[in-house]
Formats: sequence, structure tokens, C-alpha cells
Amino acid sequence: MAGGLVALLDDVAALARLAAASADDVAAAAGRAGSKAAGVVIDDAAVTPGYVVGLPPQRELPIIGKIAIGSLRNKLLFILPAALALSALAPWALTPLLMLGGLYLSFEGAEKIIKSLSGKHAIEEVAQIADPAELEARQVSGAIRTDFILSAEIMVITLNELTDRTLAVQGVVLALVGLVITVLVYGVVALIVKMDDVGLHLANSGGPSAGFGRGLVKAMPVLLKALAIIGTAAMLWVGGGILIHGLAEFGFAGPEHLVEDAAAAIGGGSGVIGWLVSATAAAIVGLVAGAIVAGLMHLKPGAKH
Repeated sequence: MAGGLVALLDDVAALARLAAASADDVAAAAGRAGSKAAGVVIDDAAVTPGYVVGLPPQRELPIIGKIAIGSLRNKLLFILPAALALSALAPWALTPLLMLGGLYLSFEGAEKIIKSLSGKHAIEEVAQIADPAELEARQVSGAIRTDFILSAEIMVITLNELTDRTLAVQGVVLALVGLVITVLVYGVVALIVKMDDVGLHLANSGGPSAGFGRGLVKAMPVLLKALAIIGTAAMLWVGGGILIHGLAEFGFAGPEHLVEDAAAAIGGGSGVIGWLVSATAAAIVGLVAGAIVAGLMHLKPGAKH
């Protein structure tokens, strides 16, 4: 009896060690895969604050909450099952799908630059909607729609790093990355959009933090403008980078080799300068590809100019 109990305890201990090793393996895989999607995460965090522009301050957090729930629903209910089915049935389709997403991101980035150069701004479009409920629904649906593309990119990039793992590990890592990134992105977005309210409260308090509060209020427009620029740049560098790598996967490695050679020549192939060279080259590719798509879209009958 005692021997049976000891054997049972040994089995339990072995299972516990296996579970711990599996958890470490999943965590490590999630960390590596999530880091590959960092550019898209930056893009997501930079783009989202623009969707609460022109909305009442008291509705900002509830709207961000709605967008976050929509983002989580996108990732866990729609994208994750589709990604696992893709991994099991058509793994060859990962690269083409990534490239389509990269082309879309490039188009979005180029379109933002075109609108900016033509004098069109999102705040002007928002100001044309008088009904608060309609405006809120429009902003939430637009944000969730954009998030779907970005979330799909994040999940497919993550899945592309897990091709050697079992389907179960892929599912757990995708769910973990999706949950952590959603909480991280929309937590940061919530802090950003309430920064001016916090600053106003501190400024009106009359205490020693009043000066800091006024600084926050003054910094808010600058921060939003910087985020818009960062978001556009991230769209172009991530989109262009995906296109360059995708072409290499299909045997057209010339652009990737040119970028690598430029990074090696200017920045030694590593470090901040090397990364900046690679990111700039990718952004140029993204801008060209996105501008071509934007031009074709504007040639469509009925397209808005």
C-alpha cells in the first residue's frame, strides 16, 4: 500500500514538473512571439486614441472599454479559431495572408499621409456628426474594424513563430498573447486619453502639483500629434517589413538583402542605428506600396477624393 502511495506521489510529482515545464515553454514562446508583433502593438496603441477625439470626456473610458471588449472578441472568438484552422489545414497560406495585412497597413499609412497633405483631418469628419449616439457608434465601430486588421496581424505574426509547436500550444500562446496585448494596449490608451483630465484636476487643486497638472494639459495636444505620427510611421514600417520578408519567402530576396546590406554598411548591422536604417527602408517600401494601392482606390468609380 505504502509502495503504491509512493509511486502515485512520484507520478504526481512528475506530472507537476511536466506541467511547470510546459508552462515555462508556453510563457517563453508567448514572449518571443509577442515581441515579433511589437511594431503592430505600437501601431494599435498609437492609432486608438484618435477614435475618442471630439467625444465628451465622460464617455472616453466607456468607449475605450467597448473597443477593448470588441478587440478581445476579435482575437479570441474569430481570429484565434481561424488561425488554428489555418495552421492545421493550410500553413502555406500564412505568408500570403501576412502580406495582404502588410499591404493593408501600408495603404492605411499612405492614406493618412495623403489626407494630411490634402488638409483633411479626422476631427473635421467627426465634427460633421451632430448626434452623440451616432458619433459614438461610428467611432467604436471604426476602431473595432481597424483593430480587427491589427489583431489579425498580431495573431498571424505570433502563429508564424509557432509553426514547430503543437496545435494545443499554439492555441494557448495565441490566447495568452491576445489577452496580454489587449490589456496592455487599452490600458495605455486609457491613461493617454485621461491625461488632460488628470492634469486639469491637478491644475485646479492649487497645491504643489498644480504646475505639473498645467504641464500635462499643455502636453496633451503635442502627445496626440506625436502619437498620430508614430502610428502612421509604425503602419508603414511594419507593413513594409512584412512585404519585404514575404517577398523573400517567395524567392524574391533582393529587397531584403538590400535592406540588410544598408543596415550593415550604415549601422554595423545591429544596434539602434542598424534598426533605424532597416525600419526606414521598410517604411519607404510600405509608403510606395501603400501609395500605389491608395492611388488605385481613388481611381475607382464613386471614390471620395
